[in-house]
Amino acid sequence: MNYPVVENPVTGERGIIRRAPGDDQAALVADLYAKPGAAVTGEHVHPHSTEAFTVVRGRLGMRIDGTESEAGPGTRVVIPPNTRHDWWNVGEQTAWVIVEVTPGARFEAMIRNLFGLATDGRTDAKGRPGLLQAALLAREFDDTIRFSSPPRAVQKPLFAALAPLARLRGLRGSYPHYERHTGETVERLEPLPDEIATLISSLQGL
Repeated sequence: MNYPVVENPVTGERGIIRRAPGDDQAALVADLYAKPGAAVTGEHVHPHSTEAFTVVRGRLGMRIDGTESEAGPGTRVVIPPNTRHDWWNVGEQTAWVIVEVTPGARFEAMIRNLFGLATDGRTDAKGRPGLLQAALLAREFDDTIRFSSPPRAVQKPLFAALAPLARLRGLRGSYPHYERHTGETVERLEPLPDEIATLISSLQGL
């Protein structure tokens, strides 16, 4: 079996899709490898999805609703919808984390677009697209991810005003060529320790 690989060279994230969502409500399950210093693009919420992190190796720093903590091997953290969160690798080795997002189809589409833009050099040093591109992405994936900064009361009118200009410049909210996987695949996954596998009910039978 071939497992698709998605990678963000800017943020240091490499994901291997263990299970793709079969429909809009199914879970996305991925092995995330985060290099030392890797960090997600910024604090955010998922309006309709539950996200779970199970650390297999290494350590993650996490901020959930303003409270910071660290998660090491064997730690499982479940983040309900509409919960502000952020994460980063606090260790000196590449962290290996099983990430589950339910439902996951729209999340996968969003990640593929964000990673594709980073790969093509269309983001800043933290993996954030320029303002015009960000305006269209935010509107396209408003059902999937909402960043905490700037405040939503500022984001909505600002991005609505910028969207027509962004489209005039040929930008889009999503790009089909990013969402069609044509990149790297791997044939085998790194075997999970038994104690980790028992924590993750969604991996049973995989």
